[in-house]
Order: sequence, then structure tokens, then C-alpha cells
Amino acid sequence: MDLQSTITCPACQVAKTETMPEEYCQVRYTCTACGTVLKPQAGDCCVFCSYGSVPCPPKQLENQ
Repeated sequence: MDLQSTITCPACQVAKTETMPEEYCQVRYTCTACGTVLKPQAGDCCVFCSYGSVPCPPKQLENQ
């Protein structure tokens, strides 16, 4: 399972690699560059599924 995901802010396009939590879906993320608070897009469980390069661990397990 990959726990690293590069999350890209849709407001300023800054990308940052973060470690995803294994046991829950993260539903809020504050961009470290511009301060925009990211929330999951409709149909996604978390910010990593919406804005990350790798889906969250629960989705990774679901897709195995």
C-alpha cells in the first residue's frame, strides 16, 4: 500500500507530498501555500481521492 500522495491545490497549483492516514479518510486539507481549505469533490471520500496523485488507503484496499 502506498501511503505517500502528492496533493495539488486547485486554487494555486502548489503540489506537496503528504503521508495519508491509514485508518480514516481525510476530509479537510489546508494548502500550505495559499491557505485554501480543500474538501472532497462530490463522489469522493477524501481530499486525497479528489486532489492527490494516489487514492487513500481505504480506496486502495477496496480496489485490490
